[in-house]
Amino acid sequence: MRILITGSSGFLGLTFGRISVQAGHEVMGLGRAPQARAEWLGDYRSSGATTENLCTNIHEFQPEVIFHGAGTASVALSFTDPSADYDGSVQLFRQVLEAMRLAGSRALLFFPSSAAVYGNPESLPVAEDAPVRPISPYGFHKAICETIAREYAECFDLNVVSCRLFSVFGQLQQRLLVWELFRQLNGPEDSVTLEGTGTESRDFLEGKDAVKAMLALTAGLQDAARGFRAVNLAAGIETKISDLAFRMRDLVAPRKEIRFRGTVRKGDPLNWCADISLLKTLAPGWAATSLNEALSTCIADWQQRSPLGHHGS
Repeated sequence: MRILITGSSGFLGLTFGRISVQAGHEVMGLGRAPQARAEWLGDYRSSGATTENLCTNIHEFQPEVIFHGAGTASVALSFTDPSADYDGSVQLFRQVLEAMRLAGSRALLFFPSSAAVYGNPESLPVAEDAPVRPISPYGFHKAICETIAREYAECFDLNVVSCRLFSVFGQLQQRLLVWELFRQLNGPEDSVTLEGTGTESRDFLEGKDAVKAMLALTAGLQDAARGFRAVNLAAGIETKISDLAFRMRDLVAPRKEIRFRGTVRKGDPLNWCADISLLKTLAPGWAATSLNEALSTCIADWQQRSPLGHHGS
């Protein structure tokens, strides 16, 4: 299978490329950098993210699957500069859709959306038909992207899957909660301090499992009708932040104290857990790695790379 990936230097784009190459697929990555990251395994083209450039690359490579890994990825920064978040999210994604239309592409397009479109769900687990009520510019922009994807699917016969990712982490990601916990646990401080109260919850999924789910969806949707679909991508298990912190502490620094500031960051939902019934129906052979196993593997890799080494106190 021929797979084209935008944003191939980012966490999800890079992970998607590596997993796809290892599975035997032909992969082309697109990015602004002159050269691909050292971890990249597929072919690579340095290309600006204009509609014209994207259209040329799609026409020449003729992908069967496109993964749009480029774009913004920070709720906090979307409050600081909502205009930049809009440009890097909505405007960029529209260019990908328009390039596919102009190139006459029949590829299956995966768009990494977010559970941020749900905001604070009325009940858990939250299914794809729940109201879309974002509480951050980031979430609003993801919701707008989904609307535009539906437009191109219904008006121009594009085939789009919007993957509503919940809390994804992995070895190639050095940002967000799981990494921040590791960084503090692995550091010289006597304690770890986190935002929130610890009672907040998330639905964690390892990045490799997210990619494998999308590849499994590809197989499941090969004979399905074209159009737009939104699919939750998560483990379907609710985990309190305090529980996550204690599990990671046991793996990295068992004697460290965990502290919570008791503050709530603007735009952050209180609790998340996905209903993954649709994912299981469309990709029946897929299953998520257990959180304990995924954390152990991820932490072991980070410890090997970290200049600080393991901190056991």
